[in-house]
Amino acid sequence: MPASSVDPRTRHIALIGNFLPRQCGIATYTTDTYYALTDRFPGMQVDVYAMNDRPQGYDYPPQVTGTIAQDDRMAYLAAARDIEKSGAQAIWLQHEYGIFGGPAGEHILALLDRVSVPVIVTLHTVLETPNDDQRRVMDGLLKRAAKVVVMAEIGREILVRVYGANPKSILMIAHGVPERELVDPDSMKARFGWQGRKVLLTFGLLAPNKGIESVIAAMPDVVATNPNALYVVLGATHPNLVAHEGEAYRGRLKALAYDKGVAEHVRFIDGFVETEELLDYLQAADLYVTPYTNPAQITSGTLSYAVGVGKAVVSTPYVHATEILADDHGVLVGFGDVEAFAREISRLLGDDAARRSLMERAYARGRTMIWPRLAEAGMAAIDGIVAAHPRRIKASNQPVFLTPSIAAVERMSDATGMFQHAILSVPDRRHGYCIDDNVRALMLMTAIDELDEDVRDKWMTVYAAFVQYAWNPDVRRFRNFMNFDRTWCEDQGSEDSNGRTLWALGVTAKRATAAKHRDWALRLFDETASIAFDLVSPRAQAFAMLGAAAILGAHPRHQLACNILERFANDLLALLDEARRPEWEWFEIVLAYDNARLPEALIRAGMALNRDDLLQAGLSTLDWIVAQQTSPEGRFRAIGTESFGRAYESPLPFDQQPLEAQATIDACAAAFKATGDAKWQAEADRAYRWYLGQNDLDLPLATAQDGGCFDGLMPHGLNRNQGAESILALQLASCAISALGKAAGTVAGSSRAVA
Repeated sequence: MPASSVDPRTRHIALIGNFLPRQCGIATYTTDTYYALTDRFPGMQVDVYAMNDRPQGYDYPPQVTGTIAQDDRMAYLAAARDIEKSGAQAIWLQHEYGIFGGPAGEHILALLDRVSVPVIVTLHTVLETPNDDQRRVMDGLLKRAAKVVVMAEIGREILVRVYGANPKSILMIAHGVPERELVDPDSMKARFGWQGRKVLLTFGLLAPNKGIESVIAAMPDVVATNPNALYVVLGATHPNLVAHEGEAYRGRLKALAYDKGVAEHVRFIDGFVETEELLDYLQAADLYVTPYTNPAQITSGTLSYAVGVGKAVVSTPYVHATEILADDHGVLVGFGDVEAFAREISRLLGDDAARRSLMERAYARGRTMIWPRLAEAGMAAIDGIVAAHPRRIKASNQPVFLTPSIAAVERMSDATGMFQHAILSVPDRRHGYCIDDNVRALMLMTAIDELDEDVRDKWMTVYAAFVQYAWNPDVRRFRNFMNFDRTWCEDQGSEDSNGRTLWALGVTAKRATAAKHRDWALRLFDETASIAFDLVSPRAQAFAMLGAAAILGAHPRHQLACNILERFANDLLALLDEARRPEWEWFEIVLAYDNARLPEALIRAGMALNRDDLLQAGLSTLDWIVAQQTSPEGRFRAIGTESFGRAYESPLPFDQQPLEAQATIDACAAAFKATGDAKWQAEADRAYRWYLGQNDLDLPLATAQDGGCFDGLMPHGLNRNQGAESILALQLASCAISALGKAAGTVAGSSRAVA
């Protein structure tokens, strides 16, 4: 068959499934699909990602690009990164519940959620009555897949009726079969020592649901009319059954044949045979028998192969059999109907003409199912989804920023303070308040230039009162979490919350427009800032340093602020010396949240203390973290929460939080102030565009009309809740990018986003 040209959109795909030499039907199917694609479309690159169900893996051929450890969720994420880096334009997934890790194989969703290319999924099982986990996984597949492939029309009907799938997304592509000539079985029998025998064959992994007992029970009647009949049961015992009971099931079948007096007419061949050898077995058989007991079985590769080589088939009426054998292309008998099996097998073995006619009809149907036809149908679907895949938002060269707004901040606040969380845009009072968000809100009130002073005074007083009330002099710490009824949840908050509070006090003491608020903040800073020396978390220390640097901006001789900067700046340098490697210019061996605050603290300390060593360390580490936060397309990619705690590992893309973009903008603003280098303004602008939709999912997080911001960029889309941290991150970022533009003298040429 001549090769076909491929649309340039689809020159490279990733194929995920089991793969030979792993011994199972999915491995055979995926392997055959691979060779069908590469034979039919030789100009296309097909990367195979094979599932491993054992630590030692398998001796895979070079066609396998990578492997995925079945039960290791991180292996799925690593495979997703490899696929993204490879340039593959689409993924073709072979799905079966038993081959992926997690409840009902949910780990595969983690992979699919972390790739940007379109996905087509071949469903080898479609359950009409799934359990909760199976339903959740199938719903996830249907949500992520641009197209799903079923191998029987009933699969389409179940997907629509049970799962609410879009009928337009479902394709019916029959199970592929090899190309073989239609031959006389007698010409092949000598190879297996079957000369002079009438052979009926069942092939597949041995398990109770195969119904082999029914055929063995029918053999006495078959032998009575066909004394030379031989029933061959070909296949290894299913690995799960072996693990549970060894070969006891095979022993019971042999005992049944002995009890029925047909032991000489039933032969068991224990082993997994390669495709070519299997086809030889099939061609040597006179009849193929599938006595399966599960009516809902939608796919049977062995039945497809039997039809493909032109076998006369006697089968129970499970779903796949009723479709493929319809219109007199095979014979159907009832489930467990021993008498019917005996009657139909005996009839066909005894009537050469009828058997030959049935073989020819089956072979003609098989010609529509050969592997090249499957490859063509699959590629037609992939070409379609690649062509329809949305293109990236084109980046503008003009700076864009949103006018800072406190509308969403006010929505999330009451007379006590700012609520932590929201359900969509509605405050969720169940989670009450925290000092982290209230000190951020306090800083925002000092950062917005164009704000009615009465409004500013009102909310600064509310947030300042929250901070004042949070101070617990008995333990000399700030509390953090407060219930909606204004009761505290603890006597002291986390190190981060205490460091962040010192930061806000320093900023308020420097930037508040009203002297009363500046005086209050300086007084509380002086009273509480010595707690900084008890902080051991690098980020908590960095927060305290930012507060101290702000204090020095207003009070250059403030000794406590100087001591905080000197102490923690030196500590950060020591951490950097200990953790850095040639490829790892960072303070810790792992990445976490609010990363850019660490270099920002060093940069601001370097400026405040006139220490070039601090400034250079801050700039080099900021340059490094900015590189880690850059996607292959050159966009800002916030360090995702999945990246936390992975020693010396490159970051993972999700879940991305608004806090990271804000921290990067602030750090770049500090670097610009220190150096005047325009690259830092460009990096800040790139980070700000993340809020506006220039990100991995091309989805804006900012809701410009009301000043809101969604809580994160998840693999599957947006976290559409709008909590305090996210709203404040956007508004503080808007203030910072505006101030940076003014400092760089570029605001006059900038364009504003339309609300």
